[in-house]
Amino acid sequence: MKLNHLNLIVTDVAAAVGFFETYFDFKCTLTKGDNVIAILEGTDNFTLVIMTQKQGEVSYPQNFHIGFMLETKEEVEVLHEKLKSSTIPLPGEPAKIRNSYGFYFHFDGIMIEVGHYIY
Repeated sequence: MKLNHLNLIVTDVAAAVGFFETYFDFKCTLTKGDNVIAILEGTDNFTLVIMTQKQGEVSYPQNFHIGFMLETKEEVEVLHEKLKSSTIPLPGEPAKIRNSYGFYFHFDGIMIEVGHYIY
């Protein structure tokens, strides 16, 4: 059994589409309404659905996060540098985290982990 899709709620669908396309190689295949819902396709037939919050603030549980595990430490460092050159705040440099090398940051209320497993 394989997880094949995820639905995330954001405050700005267009900005989230740009973010996931720019930094995580997703491709937007469909947008509904005036940027109310966007369907993005990733690698390995993974679908990411981005939706706006209809009322109130976007809120996830404290430690909820999504993770992108990369093939090498160098890929982690390259992505970190690419993110650093944007306006996205990063709390620190990549480092050893349990059995991985990576970093965490937030985008539109979503905690995101980027790492590489080291065994």
